Amino acid sequence: ALVIHVRKDESVVPVAALIATGISEDGQREILGLTLGDSENEASWDDMLRDLKSRGLCGVDLVISDDHKGLKKAVQRHFQGVRWQRCQVHFLRNILGHAPVSQRGPLALALGRLFRADTKEEARILKNEIIGAFEKKAPKSMDCLEEGFEESLTIVSFPRKYRVRLRSTNSQERLNEEVRRRERVIRIFPNEDSAIRLIGSLLSEFHEQWSTGKKYFDMAKYWEWKKQEPLKTPSLLLVVE
Repeated sequence: ALVIHVRKDESVVPVAALIATGISEDGQREILGLTLGDSENEASWDDMLRDLKSRGLCGVDLVISDDHKGLKKAVQRHFQGVRWQRCQVHFLRNILGHAPVSQRGPLALALGRLFRADTKEEARILKNEIIGAFEKKAPKSMDCLEEGFEESLTIVSFPRKYRVRLRSTNSQERLNEEVRRRERVIRIFPNEDSAIRLIGSLLSEFHEQWSTGKKYFDMAKYWEWKKQEPLKTPSLLLVVE
């Protein structure tokens, strides 16, 4: 989430700007929604997803995000059965954050190989090798790896050509950084409405650029793959951060 500062009742408080982007069934990247709230609060994510659904969002095939517990619960409520990809970049940082400094380099290399695995079976073999090598040197890191392993490798079931861009929320964070760069001159918004207007205006510019520019994905391979899936509904890939 993008944290901004808003004046409320003669005080200045931090508020999270929650932004959702998506990749449409024809491979075009889109801005889907913006709301202000608490990024750790399930109710904030619930409000956002309810609004997106009320405006016609459906057929979501994959949600990519960091491990926000409130967001996961809201997604499960509004899009039952949807696949969730935990951001591998954030997950890697979480694992390394629990490791002794001396072990972070070799552990990062091993995890890089795991995240590049061709199949879930190969990834499980690599995971077991990593745990065998590091369970005594970095036990908390191995607990973290075990806990989040399955959710971090959801994209392994997708065609390889799409995995690099679907493995993390990096594209969303770059969008947040660009919005931050352009809204920084404000410093403190006088109220939430003014924040919505300015950030919404910036996001509208990006939406227009994306809709008239090169497609984010060539979806031909995706649709070939979808024919083998049990659900053949129109699909959208949703990224939230």
